[in-house]
Amino acid sequence: MPNGLEIIQKAIEDFAKVQQNMMLAREENAIKTYANLKREYVTLKAFLMVAGVNLTELDEIKE
Repeated sequence: MPNGLEIIQKAIEDFAKVQQNMMLAREENAIKTYANLKREYVTLKAFLMVAGVNLTELDEIKE
């Protein structure tokens, strides 16, 4: 079973992937894809904030 740090590390990695895909979707004007990714982005961002992760440097989307 993963410990707390492993869970946070996975969430940070997922957050980075979602942001990359959001930026691609925005460039391609994929509105539905972007909206779907944004829901995941908000969920991961909330989790990381509750976990005490400073998102200042990690959050490229800034929404």
